[in-house]
Amino acid sequence: MVDHETWSERQTTATVTVDGRDLEVAYHEAGPDGDDPPVVFLHGIPTWSFLWRDVVPTIATERRTIAPDLLGYGNSAMTDDFDRSIRAQEVMLESLLAELDLETVSLVAHDIGGGVALRFAAHNPDAVGKLVLSNAVCYDSWPVEFVTNLGLPKTADLDRSALEGRLESAFVDGAYGAADPEFVDGMKAPWLTDEGHVSLVRNAVATNTNHTTELDYGAIDAETLLLWGEDDVMQPYSYAERLAEDLERAELAPLSDAYHWVPEDRSEAYRDRLREFLAGRNT
Repeated sequence: MVDHETWSERQTTATVTVDGRDLEVAYHEAGPDGDDPPVVFLHGIPTWSFLWRDVVPTIATERRTIAPDLLGYGNSAMTDDFDRSIRAQEVMLESLLAELDLETVSLVAHDIGGGVALRFAAHNPDAVGKLVLSNAVCYDSWPVEFVTNLGLPKTADLDRSALEGRLESAFVDGAYGAADPEFVDGMKAPWLTDEGHVSLVRNAVATNTNHTTELDYGAIDAETLLLWGEDDVMQPYSYAERLAEDLERAELAPLSDAYHWVPEDRSEAYRDRLREFLAGRNT
């Protein structure tokens, strides 16, 4: 298991074009090239690609993996002059895949990363072979109060210790069991600079429900696994059930004893079920 500093050191960057602006995206890449499409991991708010620290290494033993930091997150661009909505993140993903010369991928996505993945899969059905959604924003399920509060002007005025306390609470109290201190420290790290603090506020402001209510979910053709933390109150399991009804090729895969941070709460079960799905094995 790597710490967040090591994870950052192993990232590389690419330049993407979003709404006419060239922006730097940091991403973690591991695993061999092969005949199977690479697996792209998309995180949510207020996390970054380090969310996948316990999942990527297992998948990377067999598949090429790419875990980007969304724009405004982690080690990607944080300047205060671009859109961070999931519409813009979808454009980022499309540009990154073109930069890496990838025509087909599997997507594994959590939280607002799930909204990005849903948009991309609906608009590019031939580009997504398999889709895994975990406690993903969809329909009108978001933004939640915690994220809305992060976007209030008073959050921008918080002193650093108060902001850190709020984030600490989200990741400690939001864990199903005892939170791993390295996970908590890693999740907080990008936001504890002046630039990161402002970027977090801008990211929260950019949450726009219209970007998932406008989707034609029936356009999504990818084989889909709804690998969902069953005890989540922020993105409840009822939304996974709704997705299962609306997506042509979707399978429900609830994970008990897991809240919103399901890749962390149930990392072993999560990566085992993911590995089976990507390999085409059903339980």
